[in-house]
Amino acid sequence: MIRSSQHGFRKDGCCLTNLLEFLDKVTNSLDNQNNIDVIYLDFAKAFDEVPLSRLSAKIENHGIDGKVLAWIKEWLHGRRQRVCINGYKSTWKVVSSGMPQGSILGPILFLIFINDSDSKLISSILKFADDTKLFGIVNTDVYRETIQHDLSQLVNWSDKWLMPFNISKCVVLHLGKSNREYDYDMGDTKLL
Repeated sequence: MIRSSQHGFRKDGCCLTNLLEFLDKVTNSLDNQNNIDVIYLDFAKAFDEVPLSRLSAKIENHGIDGKVLAWIKEWLHGRRQRVCINGYKSTWKVVSSGMPQGSILGPILFLIFINDSDSKLISSILKFADDTKLFGIVNTDVYRETIQHDLSQLVNWSDKWLMPFNISKCVVLHLGKSNREYDYDMGDTKLL
């Protein structure tokens, strides 16, 4: 159910498998005299921002239904939190977004939520939980435009599903001897 681009919180996937797959693709491309651009993406407060009402729809779209779906919805909805500082406690507030911290199910539900973010992309993408790398060969303007198009697709996905990127933490890495170091943007913001 979870795309192979995701290496976090799944069997046979870890930070190391993500990095090794990335290293293999990039070094093979560079060995063949290609230029590569890599865009590192950062979701803003990823686990805290997942809108629970939209998560329920994605869980159902993954074929989870019946009593399991009802149990998950019950577990997610109606949660409350408050802040305690020096013995003073705030009033309880209903939690309308975010994965329960420290749970086993929370990270899995997060993966389900972002699973389709790369469904329409042409460029390579690798994810470890919310850490995402979008990358590809950029020997011509056409290749560069493909990466920009895919980046715009990701921005559209984030707008649709209310999962904003922290654009100030999204950066570009240009690799290759003759890399033209194209500019990329997310919305109206040029990436550095």
